[in-house]
Amino acid sequence: MSNGHMKDAGLVHGGRRTTWRYVVVAVAAIALAPLLSPAFQATDDSGEAGLAMAPPGAVSFADVVERVSPAVVNIAVTKRTGSMPTAVWPEHFPRGGEFEQFFRRFFDAPDRAPGGPRFPRRMRGAGSGFVIDTEGHIATNQHVIDGADEIVVTLQSGEQLKAVVIGQDERTDLALIKVDASNELTALQFGDSDRARVGEWVLAIGNPFGLGGTATAGIISARGRDIRSGPYDDYLQIDAPINSGNSGGPVFNTAGEVIGVNTAIFSPNGGSIGIGFAIPANQAQAILDEIRTDGAVERGWLGVSILSVDRELAESLGLDDARGARVAYVEQGSPADRAGLLDGDVIMVFDGRAVDSARTLSRLVGGTDADDQVSIEVWRAGETLEFTVELGELSSA
Repeated sequence: MSNGHMKDAGLVHGGRRTTWRYVVVAVAAIALAPLLSPAFQATDDSGEAGLAMAPPGAVSFADVVERVSPAVVNIAVTKRTGSMPTAVWPEHFPRGGEFEQFFRRFFDAPDRAPGGPRFPRRMRGAGSGFVIDTEGHIATNQHVIDGADEIVVTLQSGEQLKAVVIGQDERTDLALIKVDASNELTALQFGDSDRARVGEWVLAIGNPFGLGGTATAGIISARGRDIRSGPYDDYLQIDAPINSGNSGGPVFNTAGEVIGVNTAIFSPNGGSIGIGFAIPANQAQAILDEIRTDGAVERGWLGVSILSVDRELAESLGLDDARGARVAYVEQGSPADRAGLLDGDVIMVFDGRAVDSARTLSRLVGGTDADDQVSIEVWRAGETLEFTVELGELSSA
């Protein structure tokens, strides 16, 4: 949960920080609500006109927004952090009035006498989410609900519901929460993010700066972005404006399908400059389905340290092009060690799927269940060898 302070270096993302210079806080939603002072700026209307190119003339996202908005929710989080020292109410301070009201509200303090017990401080934050089934399961970012003592979901109708955490996955910054609603909720459908193309229109709906349901439009600017937040980075880059509070909100295609989950922004000032990142829907759906079924995510473990193969290394190894993941180190007793992999091997194929980089291999292994047996093709000393590996389970630590 963010403490409301922004720094001039480092991308905050799901509790992890990188060293990008001039990059500040991710979309991360958790900020002290009383400190939020959004600056309102006029923007031009954005339009939508089909899946590829916008024709001339006036266009509109209104139909899509009207259809999907009921399934997008605002998430308010309360967390108790630490404790204040004793003697929290000096005797010479007068009782009653606005000062005491402020003091009690800010510190969550009942009437305390000098020398009284310690008490916790409360931090409040806001984020976004979206309903994925009629049972009340809601997807959001892990960093939105991490450490929360209370989660309150506000529907488009204004109805507020308390939510419980079903499970969360820090490595992909995804979480699943659940509410019990009196009426059946509108649920969204996931689209195929693998088919999403650079240049296609997208729409983001969320809760920026706690303002409530807000729609913004843009295009997919790039695919497969690695922002160095973890081994499974594979983000869609979008230019639809997203800000603090959009975390966990959906990104839609023009068919109204969810193709991404907003998670971070790249910005020199903490506000949107048109570079945002979303978890692809195919990855998000697989993770959320596993959390819904098992309450947690199980990942395979190979037991190797790997590096991508550049052109110079490929030439020295006799490879036709720069692809694969070179094994820098095989952990003793690991699944890779038991299968016979060696330092210096280049993994070219994992379970029938081509490996073009170390990052691709990490995602493939992480997306495979522990105890599964998979075939691995490696390049060793000028020839291709095939091994069968029974994966272990990646520790959650």
